Amino acid sequence: MSATSIHLTALDGIVNVNSLFTLAVFIGLTWNPTDPSNSLIDSTQPSACSPGPNVAEDLVAFHVYSFSCFLFSSLVALGLKQATRLARGSHHDEHRVFWAFDLAHANRTALRVGYVVSAVGSVCGSVFLMLALVNVVQIKLGVLGCGGSRHGYAAVVPLVMFVPAGLLIYVCTVFYAFTR
Repeated sequence: MSATSIHLTALDGIVNVNSLFTLAVFIGLTWNPTDPSNSLIDSTQPSACSPGPNVAEDLVAFHVYSFSCFLFSSLVALGLKQATRLARGSHHDEHRVFWAFDLAHANRTALRVGYVVSAVGSVCGSVFLMLALVNVVQIKLGVLGCGGSRHGYAAVVPLVMFVPAGLLIYVCTVFYAFTR
C-alpha cells in the first residue's frame, strides 16, 4: 500500500467516524429534553435534584458545538482527500491541464497542518458530545451534585474516563503520524 493510499484511507476514516458522531448528535437533538414523561427522576426526590432549564440549554448548545466541530473536521478531511487525489492524479497523467493551478506537487506541510486541524476538530467535537451526554444523564437521572444521583455518577464516570483516554490515544497517534 502506497503512502498516498494510507493517507486517503486515514482521511476516509476521519470522515466515517465524524459521520457516525454527527448522526449521534442529530439523534440527540431530536430528543426533547423538556418532555416531562421522558425523565427517570423519581418524583419523591427533592426538587433540588431536578435539572433546571440551563441543563437543557447546555445540552442543545453542546450538541450544536459538537455538530459544528465534526462538520468542520469532515470538510477539512474531504478537502485534503480531494487535493491528494488531484496531486496524485497529476503525477500519473503528464498531459492533464489544470486551468490556472499546478496541483502536481502537494505541499506536505500544508497537508500535515490540514490533518492536525481535522484531528483537532474531531477531538473538540468528541469533547462537546461527551458534555452533551453528561447533560442527558442529568436530565434523565438527576443533577450530579445531588445525593440521590448515584446512578448518574455510575453513568458519567465511565464516560469521562474512557472518552478522554480514547482521545489521548487518538491525539498521540495523530502526533506520531504528524512527525513521520
